[in-house]
Amino acid sequence: MSIHRLAFAVAALASTAAVHAQVPLADFARHTQYRSVKISPGGDYLAADAIVDGKRHLALIEIANNKVLTIRPRGDDELSDFQWVGPRRVIYSLQQKIGGADRPVSTGELFGVDADGKGNDLLFGFRLGGQSGESKIKKTVGEYASGEVIDDLRDDDENVLIATVPWDAGPDGTMPTVYRFDVRHGTKKELFKAPIRNASFLTDHAGVVRFSYGEDVNTNWKVMYRDNDDGKWEEVFSEAAKGSRFYPLAFDKSNNSVYWACENEARANAVCTWDTKERTLKPVWTSKSVSVWDLIHSFDEQSVVGVEAMPGRMAIGVLDKNSEEIKTLSQLMQQFPGEHVSIHSSDKEGNRLVVLVESDINPGEFFLLDRKSKKLTPLLKRAGWIDPAKMATMEPVELKSRDGLPLHGYLTRPLGKEEAKNLPLVVMVHGGPYGIRDTWSFDIYAQALASRGYAVLQVNYRGSGGYGQRFVDAGYREWGGKMQDDVTDATQWAIAQGIADAKRICIYGASYGGYAALQGAVREPDLYRCAIGDSGVYDLRLMYTRGDIQQRLIGENYLTKVLGEDKAELTARSPIANLDKLKAKVMLIVGGQDKRVPPVHGESLHNALEKKGVKHEWLYERTEGHGFYDEKNREVMLKKMLEFLDASIGAGASPAAP
Repeated sequence: MSIHRLAFAVAALASTAAVHAQVPLADFARHTQYRSVKISPGGDYLAADAIVDGKRHLALIEIANNKVLTIRPRGDDELSDFQWVGPRRVIYSLQQKIGGADRPVSTGELFGVDADGKGNDLLFGFRLGGQSGESKIKKTVGEYASGEVIDDLRDDDENVLIATVPWDAGPDGTMPTVYRFDVRHGTKKELFKAPIRNASFLTDHAGVVRFSYGEDVNTNWKVMYRDNDDGKWEEVFSEAAKGSRFYPLAFDKSNNSVYWACENEARANAVCTWDTKERTLKPVWTSKSVSVWDLIHSFDEQSVVGVEAMPGRMAIGVLDKNSEEIKTLSQLMQQFPGEHVSIHSSDKEGNRLVVLVESDINPGEFFLLDRKSKKLTPLLKRAGWIDPAKMATMEPVELKSRDGLPLHGYLTRPLGKEEAKNLPLVVMVHGGPYGIRDTWSFDIYAQALASRGYAVLQVNYRGSGGYGQRFVDAGYREWGGKMQDDVTDATQWAIAQGIADAKRICIYGASYGGYAALQGAVREPDLYRCAIGDSGVYDLRLMYTRGDIQQRLIGENYLTKVLGEDKAELTARSPIANLDKLKAKVMLIVGGQDKRVPPVHGESLHNALEKKGVKHEWLYERTEGHGFYDEKNREVMLKKMLEFLDASIGAGASPAAP
């Protein structure tokens, strides 16, 4: 196949990167202009989300004539998500800023619009009432609930399945209700109430919801199954019984076998098939290190032909080497060597595909592949102002912790210094911490730091996702313990390899990463020259009294599970209680609207440092939440961070030891 550089109309919206000797920090602070591009089931239209005039809109493109139609949400609303639900119909949701916060949140509503812009109606949500949209549908009362499409019912152009949760369900939620939902008129028919609170669902190819799964209030993972619409729900898996978390991924073409994320008999991560009659699991793909990232489906979505996993870079496990999908992916991977290529969207027949190409230096570019003509047409770049040639490469690394546990991570060295030694190093710790991981992908923070001469080390410490449930479990009750040891061991590894200058190392992170940054500074006072805590937890005792986690019973049980309740131990592992050991310079970043880690964490540490006479950098933004969202605020944050790093371990740093 060949790339045809056609003059696609929507491409006129894309930004072009200017030539600069040094990439402006504003370029790293900008939000991705296009997050997703999806083709209609009939293959005649594309839908994309696009930032226009600072707000995210829905763009609808007719492929034949390159005609672009922009759906602009009213007032302060902006697009949240979208999907095709028929050859010419899109369902979309909105988000808006609430209470003076910079980061928008979903309104829980569902809207529908045709490919030509007609029939643009609010179909579900709290603002229903009176006349709405162009079709003048009469609505009598709004519904104070959040709705989500759980199945587009591929062979039904008029209906989808949605799950709804009322807003008055309480902090622990309730059993979601599933409806058959008319995508044009908004009418719905109740099908059932889920057997699990805040459940996720899996449907078969006939559109029947056969699995419901999730956590109960005691954080025990359960999977419920039924044979058909009239069947009784029964528990077929629980974390308490298996000691790990298995969950269903997709039905095969027969609807009698199901692909699961599982473990084999040796407890290695695996993908298994589960026979719905025999109730037995059979591994079809295994890995000693990583768990399944995603499945690769056939174009008609009836079969599974491969498995994606990320041991370092993305890798593919082939289940059906003769499938057209695997053959197509193989051809594309040859055309884009060294990049991650995926089928982002497909028409119903698999003739036209939206292909996404991305990497550590490429935020992502969408292409339209016509399989009949074998033409590959560039569509949109997620961030057209980013020049991959000016970005730093991310190298997968492996090491072992002090207790022998294999650890994986990524090293980003400044452009042109890929083989350099004794570099100033920033150890960047991801948040979460459980079930979240760093990936081989374009990372704005790693790139921003590398663009100013810093090497960046990211490690997936125990508790991180992507390596199986047992790796996650190994991090429970290890805040400030073995999880912190893993970060320390990775830092020492970088020194031993000659990558890092032992006297020029800083540790930085957000959320849990903010905790790890300050905890690292007090636990290893001679290792880090400086520490940057962003939205961090600095007093573990406050987790039980402040923030949105402890407001729910499941949240309280979760904290007990992952932190423990020993107050003396919580105090001993809190950075704020160990400031007498601190030698590193400190910078704190706090958002005044943070509900996950309330500002009291940063404010208390800020006050404690002032009381001790410890000079430190303080960046507080009243309108920001859990992580800065506003582009100007993000640019200021990056600027302040780099100034702090420069004074601590960069060109402006004193040669004296911390």
